[in-house]
Amino acid sequence: MIKTLIVDDEPLALDIIESYIEKIPDLELVARCDNAIDANEILQKEHVDLLILDIQMPQMTGIELVKSLRTAPKVIFTTAYSEYAVEGFELDAVDYLLKPVAFDRFMKAVNKVKDGNDKSHVAADDDYFFVKADKKLIKIHFNEILYIEGLKDYVIIKKEAGRVVALQTMKSLEAKLPSNIFMRVHRSYIVNIAKIKAVVGNSLELIENGKTKDIPIGKNYKDDLIAIIESNKL
Repeated sequence: MIKTLIVDDEPLALDIIESYIEKIPDLELVARCDNAIDANEILQKEHVDLLILDIQMPQMTGIELVKSLRTAPKVIFTTAYSEYAVEGFELDAVDYLLKPVAFDRFMKAVNKVKDGNDKSHVAADDDYFFVKADKKLIKIHFNEILYIEGLKDYVIIKKEAGRVVALQTMKSLEAKLPSNIFMRVHRSYIVNIAKIKAVVGNSLELIENGKTKDIPIGKNYKDDLIAIIESNKL
C-alpha cells in the first residue's frame, strides 16, 4: 500500500483527490490537511510514501514545505498556476497536475509512483522526460539520446543533434531513465544501450557526429554490461 497524504487549502480540491484515492486499491489515505504547517507535523510523526501537494497556499507554500523536509516522500504537485511547473520539476517531483485534475491524469501520475524504481518498461505515450536548461523546461525523447555525461552538479545530455546542459545530478536523472533503454557504464557516463556499436577492452564505442566516440567502462559496471551483451540484449 502507498500511504498518501493530501494537502490543499481548498476543501473541494481535497474532496476530489480523496475520492480519486478511494478508487485506487494501492493507495491508502493517511490524512488530509488544509495547510502545509499541519502537513509537516504529520510527516514528522507518520510514515508517508506519497505527498499530493498544492503549491500555492497561505503561510507556507507546497514548494517551501518540500524544501524544508530533510527526507521527502514522493511528491505530486497540484496547482491552478502553470508558471510553478519549472520550480516543481526542480524538486524532482513525480508529476505536476494542473487543476482541475481529471481522474485519468491523476491515475497516470499515480502509476509513475507505483512503478517506483522499476524502470523495466516505458509506456508508448511516456517516451520522454523534461529537464531544466537555459531557464526553460526542455522535452527530450529517450531515443534521441546517445549518452549522458556527469560533471559535478551538471549533466551533459548528448543527443544525435546537439546537446543539453542541465543543472542536475546524475543520480536524480538516472532515476528518470528506463533500464531497458539506458545503462550506467561509468561513474560519469550513462549510455543508450541501442547506440552501442562495439565494446573494446574497458571502453565502448558510439557514433557521434559521424565519428567514433569512446566511452570508458567503470570496473564496477563492466560485469552488468557483459551480462547484457551475453543475453543478446544489445
